[in-house]
Amino acid sequence: MAFPQSFMDELVARSDIVDIVGSYVPLTAKGGSYWGCCPFHNEKTPSFHVLPDRQMYHCFGCKKGGSVINFIMEEENLSFPEAVRFLAKRAGMEVPEEEGDREAGRRRQRLLDLNRDAARFYYQLLQQPEGQAVQAYLDKRQIRKSTAVKFGMGASLDEWDVLLNAMTQKGYTKAELLSAGLVVQNKKGGLYDKFRNRLMLPVIDTRGDVVAFGSRVLDKSEPKYMNSSETLVYSKRRVLYGLNLAKKSKRPNIILCEGNLDIVTLHQAGFDNAVASMGTALTIEQTRLLSRFTRELVLCYDNDNAGKLATQRALDLLNGSEFSVKVLQLPRRLVDGEYVKQDADDFIKFQGADAFERLLNGSENGIEFRMAQIAGKYDLHSDEARIAYCGEVSELLASLPGAVEREIYTARAAEAAGITKDAMALEVKQAFRRRASKEKRAELRKDLNPAVSLQPRERRIHYDNMRSARAEEGVLRLLLWDDTLFSDHIPLVPERFSSPLLGRAFQRLWEVHAAGKRPMIASLGEEFTQEETEHLTAVCQEPVSLSNAAQALKDYINVINEEADKRTAQEDPLLAAVEKYKNKKRGTQYV
Repeated sequence: MAFPQSFMDELVARSDIVDIVGSYVPLTAKGGSYWGCCPFHNEKTPSFHVLPDRQMYHCFGCKKGGSVINFIMEEENLSFPEAVRFLAKRAGMEVPEEEGDREAGRRRQRLLDLNRDAARFYYQLLQQPEGQAVQAYLDKRQIRKSTAVKFGMGASLDEWDVLLNAMTQKGYTKAELLSAGLVVQNKKGGLYDKFRNRLMLPVIDTRGDVVAFGSRVLDKSEPKYMNSSETLVYSKRRVLYGLNLAKKSKRPNIILCEGNLDIVTLHQAGFDNAVASMGTALTIEQTRLLSRFTRELVLCYDNDNAGKLATQRALDLLNGSEFSVKVLQLPRRLVDGEYVKQDADDFIKFQGADAFERLLNGSENGIEFRMAQIAGKYDLHSDEARIAYCGEVSELLASLPGAVEREIYTARAAEAAGITKDAMALEVKQAFRRRASKEKRAELRKDLNPAVSLQPRERRIHYDNMRSARAEEGVLRLLLWDDTLFSDHIPLVPERFSSPLLGRAFQRLWEVHAAGKRPMIASLGEEFTQEETEHLTAVCQEPVSLSNAAQALKDYINVINEEADKRTAQEDPLLAAVEKYKNKKRGTQYV
């Protein structure tokens, strides 16, 4: 919706960007601005820049940026109106709503209310005789009642429409139940409960809202696990089961597991720092969520091939991030003369919490895990296999950023391969040179085609005329950094801009100035998309000299008009001559 400008001005004034961003990201003050590790991508060296005087942020790594509203949109996965409401609630402000937007907010809140009431309904069923089958399953799994209460566990009955009838009696519509993913529609249009005869595990986000459900069947039928589908209030990429509890842990790290019941067992055993992804591999959105609460992660996936693959993928995702990453490998368990896989739940039950604590304390870091995985692929008693091992492990070691780290693990690799440290070091050095050469060639290709790096990342807003667009960027940059350059009359119409985006931003800044406000990135409203705002923020982050700003602005405007005349000439030579004469007169009037 188009919120009143007076409301938006007050909201931004009350929502200081340093305070808001600082509640998600540790920031360090440097020379009037603030720096930190970007919450939107993995990095160890801070490239995330917050400028309090301009009330904007920009990451020089991933290029994300914008105002405090854009930050909340990205961080909390909210639309523009939802982010405005989020900040308004934080600031204690009442939001002026239009009917359509009130309805959208109402729909979202209704789904959250429905999920909460469904969770209460499932929980109450577990306490009643009808829920005894689920309670018997919990007893079999050695899950105490206090633990079940802590996680809000419930029971769904072996019937088709128990929840459907209960929720419609509370006033929820069938359409709302469908939207929440709590009921399913058959081919004839009839509705039935999605979750039946299952242990129910409500998924609660870090704000305390029930956003979805996980479930586990009581017998050997399939599917064993069933989770909510994605809805208006739930995205599995952005949620971690148990994080609402783990965020309060006093332990120094967070343990990442695969299954919901692994988390329940670990919490019950005293490891209240465990979380699990909801039926998906670890995602960048989940790492951003985790970065609010810890800088150390322990990967504790199942010890089968799928678990090892999940560990490798997580390590790849976390490579180069601000996280310190360790891997806890669960040993296989001997059953009837055969070694079988076990998950965290199995290990706690058969070996106990103390044994898990010892494993946790002795967990290896990510590079040790990768080296062990590579070594496991080769018979290191064979010369050919040793050569192949050295070639593969040297590529891994060459990717390590620190010379000391490379030297330590090079020595271990040499010992594993049964060769001298010098020989292994030479192999790593050659791999390092190949890697550096490849990166240099990529950088050279980029330098040979600078226009590519200057284009907006979003293809739909690419520049058609680079000379004009660079001048247009210069105009915006000068106006944002020196508002004394604004005059009583707009010096050129936005249609003269070759980039529609830059022309719209130019007009918006002039409108804000005309209203007596200070033009800033925060002045850009909902009509600018997240990608557009990010690009405009990146434009404003480029170096700018204000020593002769008035002349620079005039020069930029001349370039814009020249290029506009060329475009017009291709369409109508007579009109181009008229426009050129008008622009010449404008140029003599504008200083």
